[in-house]
Amino acid sequence: MTQEPTTKAVPSPPAPPTDRASAAVPLITFESVRESPRVKSYVRQADESLAEIGYTEHGERHVGLVAHIAYNTLKRLGYPERDAELAAIAGYLHDIGNAVNRESHAQTGAVMAMMLLKEVGMPDVEILRVIGAIGNHHENDGDPVSAVAAAVIMADKSDVHRTRVRNPDMIKFDIHDRVNYAVQKSFLNVDESKKQITLELTIDTGISQVMEYFEIFMTRMLASRKAAAYLGTSFGLMVNGNRLT
Repeated sequence: MTQEPTTKAVPSPPAPPTDRASAAVPLITFESVRESPRVKSYVRQADESLAEIGYTEHGERHVGLVAHIAYNTLKRLGYPERDAELAAIAGYLHDIGNAVNRESHAQTGAVMAMMLLKEVGMPDVEILRVIGAIGNHHENDGDPVSAVAAAVIMADKSDVHRTRVRNPDMIKFDIHDRVNYAVQKSFLNVDESKKQITLELTIDTGISQVMEYFEIFMTRMLASRKAAAYLGTSFGLMVNGNRLT
């Protein structure tokens, strides 16, 4: 009787070591977020909703500028490139919650951004930093909970300019239109050597007095001061060449 040969199971060779760098999830870039058709749709709808209730411009110009300033603020202060890019992403998405409602738009926008960024594969640890910045950008109920959040706060509050005014008829200006229209130039000056951040404004006082600026924007300036302190800097305001704070 012939005995069938037995086959001994041969263990599979061990898998080659994983190259962690090549296996890592690709970074979600600012450019990919900005160029996303869905993001474009959300940003435009948010701005259109605010236009319907009489708010100043909050569209692609505004969020693009906020992204740019937030990025530059962290880069000038020596933060890592990825921190700066996350600030840019948060800055670009920070107002999408206005597409739902103006009230609590920061927190609504954070949830919307979480869904957008999860869909494109951003790691949770980065999503949390972005949505933390978005959810805290509004001066009435937000705080600089991270460097990314602080940069977005400062960038958002620095965008005061006549290009934001939608209504060309000055006779119909309310105080917000009047103050924004009076600002001919605004620039957030980050002086890394002095650890000082200054919002420099050129205001046409024939259109709006400086006191009107403080009347409607005092909470923004206090939020900027808090954000600057988080970044280890001081915050100041310069109007028409005169340092006020």
